[in-house]
Amino acid sequence: MKRFVPYKKLSKKQKRAVNAEKRAMWRISPVTRRPDNPKAYNRKKARKWEDDSSSVLSFY
Repeated sequence: MKRFVPYKKLSKKQKRAVNAEKRAMWRISPVTRRPDNPKAYNRKKARKWEDDSSSVLSFY
């Protein structure tokens, strides 16, 4: 029979194992459900302005 050890006193490896066991029970990953950070720089959005070829033709 295993002896009970509080979570705080477990080693790093054992904590990871316990966390992995708990994570296996989740049906939906909470990480993928988070919305994008609106303050973060978005490379795709910046590139759209650069690819606009109609603005280049208007200067000629």
